[in-house]
Amino acid sequence: MKPLDPRLLHVAAPARRYVAVTTGLGIATAALVIAQCLLIAHALAPVVDGTADLSAVLPTVCWLAGVLALRVAASFLQEYLGQRAGTMVVADLRHQVVQRAVALGPRWLSGNNSAEVVTLTTRGLDDLQPYLTRYLPQLFLAATVTPAALLVVLKLDWLAAVIIVVTLPLVPLFMWLVGVMTQGVTEKRQAAMSRLGAQVLDLIAGIPTLKALHRENGPAARVAQLSASYRKSTMGTLRVAFLSGMVLELLTTLSVAIVAVAVGLRLVNGGLDLTTGLAIIMLAPEVYLPIRQVGTHFHASADGIAAAGRAFSVLEAPAPDAAAAARITADSARDAACGPIQALVDPTIEVDDVSIPVPNSDSYAPAGLSFRLSPGEIVALTGPNGAGKSTALLAVMGMISVSRGSITVGGGAARPLSQVDPDQWRATITWLPQRPWIAPGTIGENLRLQNPAASDELIAQVARLTGLDRVLRERDGLDTRVAMGGVGLSVGQRQRVALTRALLSAGSVIVMDEPTAHLDEESAQVVADCLGFLRDRGKAVLLVTHRPELVAVADRAVEVHRG
Repeated sequence: MKPLDPRLLHVAAPARRYVAVTTGLGIATAALVIAQCLLIAHALAPVVDGTADLSAVLPTVCWLAGVLALRVAASFLQEYLGQRAGTMVVADLRHQVVQRAVALGPRWLSGNNSAEVVTLTTRGLDDLQPYLTRYLPQLFLAATVTPAALLVVLKLDWLAAVIIVVTLPLVPLFMWLVGVMTQGVTEKRQAAMSRLGAQVLDLIAGIPTLKALHRENGPAARVAQLSASYRKSTMGTLRVAFLSGMVLELLTTLSVAIVAVAVGLRLVNGGLDLTTGLAIIMLAPEVYLPIRQVGTHFHASADGIAAAGRAFSVLEAPAPDAAAAARITADSARDAACGPIQALVDPTIEVDDVSIPVPNSDSYAPAGLSFRLSPGEIVALTGPNGAGKSTALLAVMGMISVSRGSITVGGGAARPLSQVDPDQWRATITWLPQRPWIAPGTIGENLRLQNPAASDELIAQVARLTGLDRVLRERDGLDTRVAMGGVGLSVGQRQRVALTRALLSAGSVIVMDEPTAHLDEESAQVVADCLGFLRDRGKAVLLVTHRPELVAVADRAVEVHRG
């Protein structure tokens, strides 16, 4: 295992700056440590020998006080910068993981990767903090203080230097032996945390069903079991870390004791003067201390490197349709060479003979899909489950690429969707899934997510159309608070919130995936009325539905097939 993953320096700019500053502080600390030991020796030896009084060594003591103050300042600065850099690196990596997960698309997330992303973006990268604040500083001190102090000891007394050189390699040897075991334990703990996180997410997702069946108390034992498993995994890692620290402490203590005994015997025999002996005795622990601290914090290194490795597994993950993605990249590069991407004025969508392969299968879903959607039109995609209706929506939104056929946008100035800036295209789209996402906060904040400038009067007008006004009257109006996922609202009420938000959005293309799923007849009719409202406002509406009343509202119904 590498003590410092170079990929971390490549993807995280705060890590590069921190490593540079830590290197400089390590060099300064090495000089201060050596100066401190030599000044103490020169201050104590004359007083002990009786060759000088306190007034004679007062200037040396003043210099010593200054060196100690500088060393304290260097340690404080290193700790402060370490905490700050750790926070910035973790936040930066979390942001990159989320961006990469979005770029990989829903198909990649559905392949048992969503739990891993959730873990990494919550607590999975917390182990990088102690790695950056404890392990890395000690690693740089071991690379600067240890060799510098050893060179000074060699200059003062070659015999003491030989003893240190012989015993010093034992420390990294034992570190390696302990590290082999610690790395395996840490990787198992990370994997266990991901598994436990996935199981907890499954339990949380199933709470509405369990509550509907009056079985919400059943998973309590399972949650307790998961908690106990996580506790055992964490305590196992700590046990290995404490045992490894004890072994290294014992080894370095014995090594320093050997140097001290050798110096003491030579002082008694007169083979060494007191100033040199005191300097060697004080420098010897400083030679071993950084390496000992590296070993003590090795578990932080193992945890941090393992956490970073899991983040890089997401950042470096290939797209599920890598070949198609490569083709899109080539098309985009060729288009960029021809000139800048033009802004979309006409969001007309043309889907021509599109086929998308089913993962781990030789079939396509959808297969040979073709339709045209213009502003002020509604196109309904129908067909059996598994035909690829939702996949077609993802392709139109640019979330996945097509292997056959083409998708063009722009009407008269049509251009392939692969050559349109993804952020620009997604800003044109308003997405309404089967289970709409409701952010924690107030209903008003949720309604303004896609149109922050929406006034209360406009919201009230649209809410009357969707039936949300009745919900607002029964609650605290727009100040009604909801939890993550819309907890506190019924399924129908959440759908009304999402539908109102879609009507308020500035997007010119509205994409809906079974907007009437889980709704009663009255709520389904509200959705049908809203579709007409969107069409009258010139919106291009693409939806997946099984409801006859929604198909009747649509301008065209397109049957989606699997082939």
